[in-house]
Amino acid sequence: MSYAFPDALVSTNWLEDNLENPNVRIIDGTCFLPNVPRDPVAEYKAEHIPGAVFFDINAISDAANPLPHMVPSADVFSSKVRKLGISDRNKIIVYDRLGFFAGPRVWWTFRAFGHTDIAVLNGGLPKWLQEGRPVTDAQTVLPPGHFTARFDPNLLRDMAQVMENLTSKKEVVVDGRPLDRFEGKAPEPRAGLKCGHIPGSFSLMPAQLIDPETKAVLPVDALTEQFIQAGADPHQAMLTTCGSGVAASAISLARYLLTGEIAPVYDGSWSEWGAAENTPVETGPAKM
Repeated sequence: MSYAFPDALVSTNWLEDNLENPNVRIIDGTCFLPNVPRDPVAEYKAEHIPGAVFFDINAISDAANPLPHMVPSADVFSSKVRKLGISDRNKIIVYDRLGFFAGPRVWWTFRAFGHTDIAVLNGGLPKWLQEGRPVTDAQTVLPPGHFTARFDPNLLRDMAQVMENLTSKKEVVVDGRPLDRFEGKAPEPRAGLKCGHIPGSFSLMPAQLIDPETKAVLPVDALTEQFIQAGADPHQAMLTTCGSGVAASAISLARYLLTGEIAPVYDGSWSEWGAAENTPVETGPAKM
């Protein structure tokens, strides 16, 4: 059985066949958690898929907000994206070095700004390299594009909306952080944050949604089962959260594949919720 909405993914075969397609723009959207001693920019410069540009989620963000890589204004997003050589008419393919982590954040961000012709490389760079496909260290130079961002607030949640949801329970809350952090057994990678999770939320990590060997997204039945086992029917109204809105976007993309609905992301996520004094926190396993 194929995904109900497979347009959010492309295969490594498809991308290699379209490396010279003038309408395709390839993005390396890699980022790492703050406690991981790796430099995504340096790794991109050393090795990337031919033609790829680097999308820095920390630079293409709201610089006035102290929270990590928060969504910028439409004007800022348009300006930054144009400088990457991306236009409204382009088909965008995004990948990351971990397979299924930061690439979906870039996918969700473009969708939030109205660009629907975007897909994530299924399996990301790990699958690409495993299959012996080409990479390069050559600089990608593209002429400026013409991109028009139209922000859709329905794909975003803020703290007030998540607080209101504690009472209304209109949306099931799915948390993409590792289970030990969700349960409050491990410290957060960002200093000064409380441990635990948003009351009533469920734990579902991006790693649970992919094949551990190929990094490709699980087939329909297995993907659906991961949501169900976590306590979240993918067809329910849903919002996603994590540490800073990255893993949450991977959960949102996986749900889209099954339902065609993009779950809104709580952009502040635990970086905001865990730092606030007035936010309730639970520890231990999710209460089914």
